[in-house]
Amino acid sequence: MTVTWPTAGAAPTGRGLIRCTPEDFVVREQLGFAPDGSGEHAFLHLEKRGLNTADLAQRISEISGVPLRDIGFSGMKDRNAVTSQWLSVGLAGQPEPDWLQLEIKGDVRVLEATRHGRKLRRGVHRANSFCLTLRQLQADRVELEQRLAGVRSGGVPNYFGEQRFGLGGSTLAQARQWAARSNSGRGGRKISRNRRSLYLSALRSLLFNRLLAQRVEEATWNTILPGDVCSLQGTRSRFACEQPDADITARASAGDLHPALPLWGRGEALQGDARQRAQAPVLAEEEGVCAFLEQAGLSLDYRPARALPDDFCWEFCDDDSLQLTFSLGAGSYATAVLAQILEYSQGDFAFGDGSE
Repeated sequence: MTVTWPTAGAAPTGRGLIRCTPEDFVVREQLGFAPDGSGEHAFLHLEKRGLNTADLAQRISEISGVPLRDIGFSGMKDRNAVTSQWLSVGLAGQPEPDWLQLEIKGDVRVLEATRHGRKLRRGVHRANSFCLTLRQLQADRVELEQRLAGVRSGGVPNYFGEQRFGLGGSTLAQARQWAARSNSGRGGRKISRNRRSLYLSALRSLLFNRLLAQRVEEATWNTILPGDVCSLQGTRSRFACEQPDADITARASAGDLHPALPLWGRGEALQGDARQRAQAPVLAEEEGVCAFLEQAGLSLDYRPARALPDDFCWEFCDDDSLQLTFSLGAGSYATAVLAQILEYSQGDFAFGDGSE
């Protein structure tokens, strides 16, 4: 069963469809740096349609003869969309393949091929830009305009999107079963490295979303509270704030600072005692998941509770559709933005794979 999370303020009453065609969900990765043009790693800027990132990496491996472990990418991109992203291929003295072979099936375009000195790592891109079309709108225009304006000015709760948990929550259910078997000492069949990563991510994301839901229900998801960890907008910088002063409060109100919540793992907590006490009831309900993530060797990290879409614009079209354009920092989900605006359903195409 798919888990839904509380929205900031009243739940939306409008409805619409997303992904009626791949072109309704366009994602462009913004790398944030320029490949240096030399080195043993080929850097490929590719556009794909109806193909997920794992399948694209597999095709690159087959064409280049390079094992998957030597192919890098920064974020997963949706299958049921038109997306562009960068991937790296460690050639280490091998001849340059004919990358145009990637275009043979018609679902990939090579936008650029260059070189760089280092492999592309997960999460290093700066942002993703989106152009989304929502169709068959059933909504009060005044309310919808108010919601859109609210997202532009105040952002949205930075939930992990449903893609992280699998179709109908299937990945999360499998992850829970895997964790339960391991915690009981029963073990179970060995799973692949990729499957292990998916399961750990789903469990960790669940804990974060539950902690964020608590703050949303308290209407404090965009407010710095005593003992909070603060995250600086647009950076990975964070610091503990035992007692917010007028400057911290003003910076949070302006969107320069966000409260940050734990991505669970081993390590000393940055948040103060007051925040740990407030979070304890939620974490106690998932005690087994917390222990499992620590045993798996994950390190405690923090993620902003708020996402601020950049350059957020909208346009109502004559065919009863709504087009949204905006950018989000790496790791934030377009579907978290949509959930704050209206109740959406998937169109004629299947479930996506994420757009981190």
